[in-house]
Amino acid sequence: MSVPGAVEITPQQHGDSRGVFLEWFRADRLAAAIGHRFELAQANLSVSARGVVRGIHYASVPPGQAKYVTCVSGGVLDVIVDLRVGSPTFGTWDSVVLDDADRRAVYLPEGLGHGFCALSDQATVSYLCSEPYAPEREHAVNAFDPEIDIDWRTADVTTSERDAAAPSLAEARVAGLLPEYTECAAYTARLRSSDR
Repeated sequence: MSVPGAVEITPQQHGDSRGVFLEWFRADRLAAAIGHRFELAQANLSVSARGVVRGIHYASVPPGQAKYVTCVSGGVLDVIVDLRVGSPTFGTWDSVVLDDADRRAVYLPEGLGHGFCALSDQATVSYLCSEPYAPEREHAVNAFDPEIDIDWRTADVTTSERDAAAPSLAEARVAGLLPEYTECAAYTARLRSSDR
C-alpha cells in the first residue's frame, strides 16, 4: 500500500463443492510483515447499508489503536489516510476493496486514519483492535474534506452526525488533535523492541 505502515493481506482460499475455508488472520504472518506482535484487545463488527461511509477514525498515540480489518459479507471500499503530522505522506490516502470474494484484509498501525464505504446492499466488517475503545482518545477527521479528496466511488452517501461534524484535516491539525509521525515511529519501535 502507498501509505507507509499499512499492509494488505490476501489469504489463500480453499474451496470445493462444500464451500470455502481460509485463515483470515494469522498472528505469526502479520508479525513477520509488521515487525512485532499484534496484541488483540477488542474485536468489533459493524453492519452497514449501501452508501454508508464510516470514518475517518483514529485514536491518540500513544497507545493509539492498530486495526486488522476484513469484510466478512458484502463489500466495502476501505480507506487508509496518513494523519501523522511530519510524515512524508501526510494527508495522502490509499484504498482497497474488501469483500466476500477475495476476502482481503488490511492492517493499519497506530496513527493512521481509517474509514470505509459500503458498496453492497449490506456489508459486514470485522475489526481486530490492539487497544479497547476509549472515548476520550477517539477522534475523527471529516471523510469529505476536499483537502484529502477521497473518491468514495458513490455520490449517494449516508454518514453519522458525529462523522459529518468531524473537523477537516487542517482544523484537526491546528487543534493539536493529530498524531505526530515521530511519536508514532517511536511507539512502533518500542513494540518491536519489546518482542525481542
